[in-house]
Amino acid sequence: MTRTRTPVVAGWFTADAEEDDFRLLGTRCSACSAVFFPREDTFCRNPACPGGELAEVPLSKRGRVWSYTDGRYRPPAPYVSDPGVDWEPYILVAVELAAEGMVVLGQAAPGVALADLAVGAEVEAVPGVLNEDQDTTWTTWHWRPAPTPEAHS
Repeated sequence: MTRTRTPVVAGWFTADAEEDDFRLLGTRCSACSAVFFPREDTFCRNPACPGGELAEVPLSKRGRVWSYTDGRYRPPAPYVSDPGVDWEPYILVAVELAAEGMVVLGQAAPGVALADLAVGAEVEAVPGVLNEDQDTTWTTWHWRPAPTPEAHS
């Protein structure tokens, strides 16, 4: 059986992109150039701005770890947490995006351990799965350490 892939929140990331093309999506005000994430589609949130058109923009794929922690408790609803399954701690990462300078929170990708992270370390946004049920794979974004450039001989 094939599950339908559905973004947890539509319009917050490139839902059908391959890993190399995956990006978080924000909006930019044409009047003051302020960038927003989560996206803003109604008005510019900058109180000093007279207001402008808001256009969707892809955000930086990479950023630097601003802070991180592990969650060792079963989260409350609306998060899905099957009480019949052993609880797996998760890692939350706050990342300052490279170009925008804003901090975006998200989970670390599966397989990333606390020891793999450090404040200031470079990470990248990658597609992820929040949950699956019988019919749907609920997609989201995750943060993982950015690959380092290969040394040239």
